[in-house]
Amino acid sequence: MGWLMRSVTNTLGIALVTALALAGCSRAEKQPQLMHLRSATSGPDEFGILPTKPLEMPEDLAMLPDPTPGGANIADPTPEADAVAALGGNPDRLRAGSVPRGDGALLAQASRYGTSADIRAQLAAEDLEFRRKNDGRLLERLFNVNVYYKAYEPMSLDQAAELERWRRAGLRTPAAPPSGVAQDALP
Repeated sequence: MGWLMRSVTNTLGIALVTALALAGCSRAEKQPQLMHLRSATSGPDEFGILPTKPLEMPEDLAMLPDPTPGGANIADPTPEADAVAALGGNPDRLRAGSVPRGDGALLAQASRYGTSADIRAQLAAEDLEFRRKNDGRLLERLFNVNVYYKAYEPMSLDQAAELERWRRAGLRTPAAPPSGVAQDALP
C-alpha cells in the first residue's frame, strides 16, 4: 500500500511541475505588464460624465455617411474641440499638424540635433525589451504583483537630493519650497 501512495504522490508532483513549466513557457508571447492596477469599483460610467449631444434619427437611413472609425461622427463631430472649450480653452488652436506660435522656439531647440522619423517604433521596441527583462519573478507574475517601481527605480530621480545638489551649487530654486533652515526661521 505504501508504494501505491508514493507512486500517486510522485505522479502528482511531476504533473504539477510540468504544468508550471508549461505555464512559464506561455509568457514569451504576451506583453509584459509591470503595473497591475486594481480597483474595488467598476469606476465611473463614461457616458454619465461626458456631455453628449442628443442622438437624432435621420429621415433616410440610406443617406448616412460611411462609418469612419477613429474619425468624426454625426452625434459628436468635434469631441476634442468640445473638451477644450469645456475646460476654458480655445478650440481653434487644435489645428492638426500646426505648432503653436509660443512653442516654435521650444521645438527648434528640441530638434536642433535632428529628429528620427521612426522614433515611436524605436521607443516601443526598446520599451518592450526593457519590460521583458524586468517582468518580475514567477510568483510576482502569478499573483499580479506590481513590479513597476522596482523596475524603474534606477531611472528615478531623488527630488530631495537633486534640490539639495542645486542649492549647494548656489543656484536659485524659486519653484521649490524654502530649505528647512529657512522654514525654521519663520515665526
